[in-house]
Amino acid sequence: MRKLLNTLYVTTQGAWVAKDGQTVVVRVEKEDRLRVPIHTLASLVCFGNVGVSPPAMGLCAESGVAVSFLTEHGRFLARVEGPVSGNVLLRRAQYRRADDGAGSAAMARAVVMGEVANSRAVLLRGARERGEGAGSAEMLSAAARLGQTLGELPGVDSVDRVRGLEGDAARAYFGAFDHLIEVAKDAFFFHERSRRPPLDNMNALLSFLYTLLVHDVRAALETVGLDPAVGFLHRDRPGRPGLALDLMEELRPLLGERLALTLVNRQQVRAEGFQKTESGAVTMDDATRKTVLVAYQTRKQDEMTHPFLEEKLPVGMLAYAQALLLARHLRGDLDGYPPFFWK
Repeated sequence: MRKLLNTLYVTTQGAWVAKDGQTVVVRVEKEDRLRVPIHTLASLVCFGNVGVSPPAMGLCAESGVAVSFLTEHGRFLARVEGPVSGNVLLRRAQYRRADDGAGSAAMARAVVMGEVANSRAVLLRGARERGEGAGSAEMLSAAARLGQTLGELPGVDSVDRVRGLEGDAARAYFGAFDHLIEVAKDAFFFHERSRRPPLDNMNALLSFLYTLLVHDVRAALETVGLDPAVGFLHRDRPGRPGLALDLMEELRPLLGERLALTLVNRQQVRAEGFQKTESGAVTMDDATRKTVLVAYQTRKQDEMTHPFLEEKLPVGMLAYAQALLLARHLRGDLDGYPPFFWK
């Protein structure tokens, strides 16, 4: 299994990333704030007004470390990486599967089964923690609806029908999501999913976590030689990493929603860390983003037993494990793609 490497997030505005031998150096106002050996990094993510020197970019490219640029508030802008080293035979198998209706439906079905099962696990865990408290019945009702969807999915043979069931499940899941929020309900509430832009604090937190997760899943797919742009559930669209969005769906309940709920319910993030702009979009301040980044990285260090591989691995390796299993399936080593089921 590939060694779990770190993602370096640079959020300090005006920071400059430079090269010193085989080390990446982060400088702020000409003062070295951080030095990281390149061999310990998997990727570098720069938020807002952060510059990277050409020698540092070259070192990252030579070492297989992708450099991503996001706005200060987490919207993806660009990604710089070295030569693509993907297996051409594997990618051709991926493209053929994406062009095959039955093959795409099977893959989309597997991904959505993982997503729905893990969303249901979030609701059931929330209901157990709440006991007989308010909202428990609504969470159990939504979990039952998701259970029905899981029963319907195996018989579905078209991608459009899979998308329809996924949409129904998402409405039931997010319809009960507000009941999972236990504190500061005046500041942290959830009425509906809003994306571009997020219109409330909870949506802003979720969108930021999803951005981090998509970045990690994309990197994992590229590592095993797959094309992150060509998906099965999410179809081709210029600039959209369709396959990364596919695999993110099954990991999102654990590394997105559940982590967001933990941050809010434990009051690790607070209302004053969020601001509403004139356009109505909600953004996080620098301190809150750093809190979320630390929590995300910490969660990735936790260990769990992979349900299919039956071996312990850090949560941060789940994206790589699923990418590897997908590659094995497309090569013909596995009869089907085994989605990740969180227990």
